[in-house]
Amino acid sequence: METFDEQNEAVLARSRKQTRRAFLGAGVVAAAGLGLYRWIDGRPSEDDQPIPYRNAFEANAALSQTIFNERALAPTYPVQRAENLRVNGVYGLKEELIAESYRLQLVGAKGAAQHPRFSRDVTAWEYHYTKAKSTEDQGHDTKVAPSSEIQPQKAKPERGREEAGQSDSTLSPGTPGLLLTMDDVLKLPRHELVTQFKCIEGWSQIVHWAGVRMADFLEAYPPEQVNEREPKFVYMETPDGDYYTGYDLAVCRHPQTLLVTEMMGAPLTQFHGAPLRLHMPTKYGYKQIKRIGLISYTNDKPDDYWTKLGYDWYAGL
Repeated sequence: METFDEQNEAVLARSRKQTRRAFLGAGVVAAAGLGLYRWIDGRPSEDDQPIPYRNAFEANAALSQTIFNERALAPTYPVQRAENLRVNGVYGLKEELIAESYRLQLVGAKGAAQHPRFSRDVTAWEYHYTKAKSTEDQGHDTKVAPSSEIQPQKAKPERGREEAGQSDSTLSPGTPGLLLTMDDVLKLPRHELVTQFKCIEGWSQIVHWAGVRMADFLEAYPPEQVNEREPKFVYMETPDGDYYTGYDLAVCRHPQTLLVTEMMGAPLTQFHGAPLRLHMPTKYGYKQIKRIGLISYTNDKPDDYWTKLGYDWYAGL
């Protein structure tokens, strides 16, 4: 019969053996993980991400779209819970737009040539900006502060002046389409919505929005069919072309996708995207473009500002 010391030594021997195996196994796993990381990091990149990561983004997006089918409704809240939305990023907003000079460029609409707002070249429209210093609160989490004074424009500025550069989907000179006024937009039914705005940075706020449903806009200005089918995508950008986003047509028809003209019971301010911004409660904030200058229906997947810097194109919640 084994003594206590012999039993204790046997247990310690087995423990040392298992510990060595555990450390060896952990070392193999760590080496494999490091090797996989280095392999992925060395792959060619697409939109500032190694292709395996980008493929994972796209697989997640396809899974989410299959599960939710772009029809899931975001929660709504009592208006008493709403609060002013912080300003978070002023790309495409650094110059204060003169409201009277605003036109919404719409490209790819059905029967555009017969519409009274038809233009043979929507890119020729000139937006005007003020030199006045802004007194508007720019928020405490603004990514890039606007310049304190706007210089008069004697010529059209270069587009795509921010980090992601110029959009590959921006319009070529001579592109025909509609130049809609805000009165044209406001003729559509007004809707109110109290939903949560979620930022990819990890914060969220409940906000009271009002404006025109994108679904109603699409019904009033339907896309021209391409090969007897509707185009798959919608592209938007600011008047200066510095900020731009792309969407599936289906999510633009979501009943809660709103072309916003008012926030918290008042007209939009400049740094919140006046006169027209987008709210999509099923998407992160970086998809909710402010100061929409262009809406274009397209069959080609559009360029997207933050996707070019490594983010997910889908941006679904």
